[in-house]
Formats: sequence, C-alpha cells, structure tokens
Amino acid sequence: QVQLVESGGGLVQFGGSLTLSCAVSGRMSVLNKMGWYRQAPGKERELVATILTRGGATDYVDFVKGRFNLYKDDTKSAVYLQMNSLRPEDTAVYYCNAESNFCHGLWSNEKCNYWGQGTQVTVSS
Repeated sequence: QVQLVESGGGLVQFGGSLTLSCAVSGRMSVLNKMGWYRQAPGKERELVATILTRGGATDYVDFVKGRFNLYKDDTKSAVYLQMNSLRPEDTAVYYCNAESNFCHGLWSNEKCNYWGQGTQVTVSS
C-alpha cells in the first residue's frame, strides 16, 4: 500500500524559506491527487495546496498564494512544498496527503486518503 514519508521541517526566521518533501513509497500512479495540509496548535487541520498527479494542475488557498509553490518530481516519486516569505502564522505541523481510488488493495469507487506523519515548521518572529 501507499506510504508517505515527509521531511524538511524545521525552524526558520520571519521572511525565510523552507522546502518540504513528501516521498511516495508506494505506487504514485494509483494516486489521483496529492496535497499539503497544516495544523497549528489548538486549531483544526486546514488545506494548504493540492496538485493533480496526472497533469500537475495546482491549487492554493488564499493565504499562501504567491508565497508557496507545490510541485512534483515523478522520477523521484515525490512532491514538494516550497515555502517563501514565511510568517509566524505559518507555524504548524504540515501533513502530506494523497487521494486514491486504489483502496484496500483494490480499485474501487470508494476514495481513500493516505497521510504522512507530519513535519513541524516553526517560524520565529
């Protein structure tokens, strides 16, 4: 089955940059869409950006538009979130997500989600 392994989190200063990586250990070809979510302390998990695994079309929420860039490298079976102009309010645990119709080892009309373990991003003021 699909496994997502995240890396790249850390501490960065206000206005700095950081790039998160999400390596797909399973078959990336069975995934429909991938994305990044984040969850700050005391808050619900929220969507950051998504990318289609076929075609590569991306979508971003308003609060990261112009600052974050989501891209993928099919040869490395990985997706990346390049974060620029970071702000303290960007501080959160960032999670890699994948959506697929390949669930429980079978193709299905049912959609399932795979999640990474999360990586901490802390932006100092």
